[in-house]
Amino acid sequence: MDGTLSDAPSLVTSAPLTGAPAIDAPSAGARPMLAMTGIVKSFGTNHVLRGVSLSVAAGEVVVVIGPSGSGKTTLLRCVNLLEDYQEGTVTVDGAPIGYRIDPRSGQRLRMSERDIAASRETIGIVFQSYNLFPHMTALQNIVAAPVRVKGVPLAKADARARELLSLVGLSDKAQEYPVRLSGGQQQRVAIARALAMDPKLMMFDEVTSALDPELVGEVLAAMQQLARDGMTMVVVTHEMSFARDVADRIVFMEGGVIVEEGKPDQMFFAPRTERVRQFLKRYNDRYRI
Repeated sequence: MDGTLSDAPSLVTSAPLTGAPAIDAPSAGARPMLAMTGIVKSFGTNHVLRGVSLSVAAGEVVVVIGPSGSGKTTLLRCVNLLEDYQEGTVTVDGAPIGYRIDPRSGQRLRMSERDIAASRETIGIVFQSYNLFPHMTALQNIVAAPVRVKGVPLAKADARARELLSLVGLSDKAQEYPVRLSGGQQQRVAIARALAMDPKLMMFDEVTSALDPELVGEVLAAMQQLARDGMTMVVVTHEMSFARDVADRIVFMEGGVIVEEGKPDQMFFAPRTERVRQFLKRYNDRYRI
C-alpha cells in the first residue's frame, strides 16, 4: 500500500514530535472549506490522532504525506465520520459534520444520522480500492448515487455522468463493466462517481498505491485536472512528484500530529524540521534536487 517512499527505512528521531504552527492557512476573513479543530482519535490505547487541527481554503489542494501509521488515512476518515473521534470538531463550508457545539452548554453533541448522511453528500472520497459495482457499467456506476440518493432525474444524471467520463478520459468506456477495465480506468471511474454528487470537497486516500506503475500517471493526470479546475482537495499520497507539482500546501504527519506544513518549495528545498528533511532525502537524492 505504500508508494514512492514505502520501502524507505524508518528514520524516527528521538526528539518528541509537536504540532507545527499553521503555515499559509486561509486568511482570517475567509471561511475555510474544511476546518478540523483539535481532532483526537484513539483505538483503545493506540492514540492515532493527537489534537490535529487543519484548515483548507476553497480551491486549495493540500497533500498530506508521512510514514505509514502516522494517522493520515484516519484523519481523512474522520472528516466524513467514517471513523468516529473522541474530541474535536469538523466543518465543511461552515456546516458541522458529525458533531455540533451546543451554544448554551458548550458541549459537543452528535448530530442525527439523517443529518450526518446529508452532510456526507458534500464530501467525495476515493480510496485505494475502487469499490465499483461489478454488475453495473461504468456509466451506471456513476449515475446510481445521484439518482437514488439525491433524486436527480435519470436523463440529467446520465448527461452529467458522460461529462465526467470525458473529464477523466474515459468517454469510450461508458458501457464497459469493471471487469473489462484496467485498474487505472476503474480508479478514474471511481473519481467520476465521487464527482457526480457535486461535492464541495474531494479527498483521495492513496488512490494509486494498488496500481501497476504504468497506470499511476493516468489517475494522477485526472486529479491534476481537478486541481486546475479549482476543486478543493485533500490528498494522502506517497507520490512525491504529484505533491511537489500540484499541491498548494504540503502537510507532513507523524505520530498522530502535524510535524510541519508549508508550500512545496519550502518543504522540499528548505524544510524547517530534520524529520521532514530525512523523510524527503531519498526522493531529493533520487532526482538530484
